[in-house]
This record gives sequence, structure tokens and C-alpha cells, in this order.
Amino acid sequence: MRPIALLCLTIALSAAAQTPPSPPPDTLVLKDGEKLIGHLVQSTDTSVRFSSDVLGTVTVDWAKVQEFQSSSQYAVIPKSVTLGRKPDVSGVPKGTVSVAEDKVNVGGAAPQTLTLTNVAHVIPEPTFEKAINGQPGFFHAWHGSITAGAAVVEATQNSQSYTGSIVLVRAVPAEDWLARRNRTTLNFSETYGLVSQPGTPSVKTSITHGDIERDEYLTHSVYVFGIGAWDHNFSQGLILQQTYGGGLGWSVIHQPKRSLDLKVGGTYVRQEFYNMSRDLGSVLFDEKYSQVFIHGITFTQEALVLPSLTESKALSAMGSAGLAIPAYKRFSLNFNVVDNYLNDPEPGFKKNSITFTTGLTYVLP
Repeated sequence: MRPIALLCLTIALSAAAQTPPSPPPDTLVLKDGEKLIGHLVQSTDTSVRFSSDVLGTVTVDWAKVQEFQSSSQYAVIPKSVTLGRKPDVSGVPKGTVSVAEDKVNVGGAAPQTLTLTNVAHVIPEPTFEKAINGQPGFFHAWHGSITAGAAVVEATQNSQSYTGSIVLVRAVPAEDWLARRNRTTLNFSETYGLVSQPGTPSVKTSITHGDIERDEYLTHSVYVFGIGAWDHNFSQGLILQQTYGGGLGWSVIHQPKRSLDLKVGGTYVRQEFYNMSRDLGSVLFDEKYSQVFIHGITFTQEALVLPSLTESKALSAMGSAGLAIPAYKRFSLNFNVVDNYLNDPEPGFKKNSITFTTGLTYVLP
């Protein structure tokens, strides 16, 4: 046992010798005298995100900060510097950072002093270098959410309903202080219900949607996109609707807490009903909006219209609105309403299919 113990001790001492010491903590002093010890996560021209050893990650307005001192290395991005698709970082000073009296002092090889209002972002240098020089693999940098809900009743009538959805988004780069190069979006949702009673026919509901979209940015806000979508709606007699197309998009608003995208393009649509099928050439108009309110409450809304150029009556559209209310850590309560519209369904089916769902949502890291 003694040789084994000596070997373990030698390995532990060797690992300790090779592990670099942790950098000294940063200090954030507020104007009310409160002092936070930890590390700066990121800052903008109006606020700073700080990981406190006691309080966790907090966001504080610069107007409430009296002083900030760091021993770690940071990259300070002035508002005059635009980091495009091929970023030039020569105008980004790096070094230790101190903030006092609305001045940002950057140490290092070439010390500089900037006015706080002229600084767009302060980023930890390792994070900055990784974002500038790194290219995540296809299976990395995905974010999104998973939602699930269910209801089961056993009585004279037996009913069961299930709803679920998966939303995945991969933006490259993921950092909002870099010009976006591309974005990939995957969506899948399913709503299923069955009501049965002895001696009577069962009533079934089944609505399925899936889509994939790829955006390639031409400028900071303009992009070209390609999309494929697949829809099944038992309640409207629609076996499968396939939509393939592309066009031009515009990120009208692209902010951390608010976004608005507009798209226009052309599509090929294949509709298969129980007694007929048709091929359509359509125009695509799409609008997506999201807003994060106080306490992380998030509102999302979308309107999609596909007017047919080949058959005037064969217009299809979709409108949705959702609200996610944080409940516990990464979990939130989700309320969503979707209206699927077919202007020319088979005889006996309504044009509108309105679905209201609620469930528990888990936000992916």
C-alpha cells in the first residue's frame, strides 16, 4: 500500500504544480457602498454583468457603479470599432481594466484611457480570442428549448392529449458583439388528442409541424435564407404539406432582449389531402418578433402567409403567439396559441385550426 500511496501523492503534487493559479478576483464597488468580489462576465455601454462569489451573476447599471478594479486581462471594444465578418482587432486595447469617474483605464503594453460612454463592450480576453479565432463544430453552439405537456381523463369518456415541441437555434458567432455570419434553426412540434367512449366512434386530433431554416448574412442585418417545412393536420384533412423555398430576410431589430425579422421569398408547396393533391408555386411573407420583459418573461409571435401564384384559392397561413414565464432555474411555464389556415381545404373541413397548448419548458444551456 505504501508504494501506491507515494505514487498517488506524486501524481497529485505534479498536477498541482502544472495547474496555473487562479487570477485574483475583480472588485466592483457600488455607489451605495456595497462591494462585490468575483469576476466581470461582460459589459455594454450601459450595464455590467458580474459573477459575484456571494450573489451569483448579477447585472448592474454603470450609473450605479463607483469603481471597478481587475487583475485579469480584458478586451475593451470601443464604439468606433466595428467587428465585421473578417474582424480587424487592431483597434481593440487589451489588458487589466479599472473604471472610475466614468473613465475606463486599460493597462498592458499600450495603456489607454477611454470615456465609459464610448466603450461598447468589455470582454474577458480568453472569451474574446476564442470568439474571434474559433469556429464551432456543427454539433456545438446549439441553444433552444424543449416543451412538454399532457392531460389524461378516465371516466365515461376517456380522453388523452399530449403536446411537445423542440426549438434549436445555432447562430455563428454566438456573441452579440460580433457581426453574425449565419444562423440555423430547427423546429418540431406535435399535438395529439384522442377522445373515446364505448359504443361511439373515437375522435382524434393530430397536428404535426417541422421545419429547418438556414440564414447566410450578407450584412449586419440582411441575409438570404433557405427553408424546408413539413405539416400534417388531421383536423383539416391534410395528410402532408411540404414547403421548400428561399428568399431575402432583414433583421430589423437585433437586441439582447428584443428581435424582429421580416422575410420575403418564393416557395414550392406540395399539398396532399385524403382525396386529392396539388402542386403550388407561392410567395412567402414571414414576420417573427420576440420580447423579453421583466423577470425574464418572454413573448414570441409569428405570422406566415403563403399566397399561391398558380391557384388563387389555395392560400395557406399560420399565426402564433406564445408566453414563457420562468418558474424554477431553467424551467418555465409556456402558453402558446397557433392558428393554421387553409383557404381551400377538402369539403367538410373548416379553414381554421386553432390550437391552445400549455406545458413545462426546459431551456437548454
